Amino acid sequence: MAVSLTKGQKVDLTKGNPGLSKLLIGLGWDVNKYDGGSAFDLDTAAFLLSGAGKVSGDGDFVFYGNLKHASGSVEHMGDNLTGEGEGDDEQIKVDLSAVPASVEKIDFTVTIYEAEERRQNFGQVSNAFIRVVDESTGTELIRYDLGEDFSIETAVVVGEIYRNNGEWKFNAIGSGFQGGLHALCLNYGVNV
Repeated sequence: MAVSLTKGQKVDLTKGNPGLSKLLIGLGWDVNKYDGGSAFDLDTAAFLLSGAGKVSGDGDFVFYGNLKHASGSVEHMGDNLTGEGEGDDEQIKVDLSAVPASVEKIDFTVTIYEAEERRQNFGQVSNAFIRVVDESTGTELIRYDLGEDFSIETAVVVGEIYRNNGEWKFNAIGSGFQGGLHALCLNYGVNV
């Protein structure tokens, strides 16, 4: 049974699951029907961060344009342009045993592609979630449903996994940004 989290809640990943190394991070959402005329394209990304909360190089930004980290520890499973259907809309695989020692945390984000041009924001997105699955067993360990806290934001830091005393933990963040992917990249130190 998955642990269902609320915003700001932190939970152990590896302490209660010895041997856990391969994770599947599933992110999903629904878009409200409205007469804006443009289709929604939401994109997930992972930022591999140092203790200072910054990437050490642009390769630490894994997204639809860079599907796999050089270490092999984080792999984006591809861009879903429509978000239609049930379950995960996009997935990112993480191999905890291969994450470079310099990486203290991995943040998972969702942004709206061309949000400004299309006049779209997360106020028009519902049922957004992130879930952490033990890839070896298919067991859902953690689920965080974001709720409807956003109005004008075009990017959301959904959650993160981070090192703590030799173990990995998950933090349900749910923090919105204006300025989409560009703003997130600047925040994390990616050259844009």
